[in-house]
Amino acid sequence: MTFLLAKMTAAATASIVYSFTVFIVLFNVYVDSQDTDAQLCKMCQGTVRQDSPVWDFCQTKGHIRGRCCFGNETSDVDAIIGLDLANCSISRVEHLYNSSTAFIIDLSNNPISNLSDFIFQGFSNLSQLLLPFKLECPGGNASWEKVEVKNNARICEGQKNICNQTAQMSWDCPENSFCNPYGPGFFECSCLHDFYGYKCMRQGEFPVFKVLGILTGSTVVGSSLLWFTQRRKAKNI
Repeated sequence: MTFLLAKMTAAATASIVYSFTVFIVLFNVYVDSQDTDAQLCKMCQGTVRQDSPVWDFCQTKGHIRGRCCFGNETSDVDAIIGLDLANCSISRVEHLYNSSTAFIIDLSNNPISNLSDFIFQGFSNLSQLLLPFKLECPGGNASWEKVEVKNNARICEGQKNICNQTAQMSWDCPENSFCNPYGPGFFECSCLHDFYGYKCMRQGEFPVFKVLGILTGSTVVGSSLLWFTQRRKAKNI
């Protein structure tokens, strides 16, 4: 009996630790996202420049905070929809933090010598990108409706849906999934409705409430067992 109780206590402890760890991770992700937004929007002094196309875009679509334009809609009030980092003396760009929701980004007039396409992976909403004229558009010209050099800036406009270019390439998405654009030159495979899991092989909706119920139940049971065993120890002392 003592061995069984100890085993149950160990399992309960593990469950509580797991639940607490998940909570801490989710909380840290939220805090980090707020910090990185602030860091990105203050990467350059001042606010969005009035001669930037980001300014014109933001006048009707959002509101300005630092060098960022945030959406006005309730659903995207904390989402960056425009980013103006032009003329900021930036020589290297490794990532653009949480701006994958942006529709327009201005990186022109910066001494950037190289820019990886992977920086824009996930930027499926991006419809206009301004770069130093020496750089190429991410994904190549084939990923954009229009590419031109104007006022020492390379302007990439109208991101193409790469999944529609079946005449040039064939995508190898598994059964029960479909091709989904994932930034200029990128795609991802998304499960069809009623399928989920590895390679979309599981049918039916993901059992969210069942999983949450199991985690909640195991946490409650585990807490009760710990309270009971600790109380017994306290009485024995």
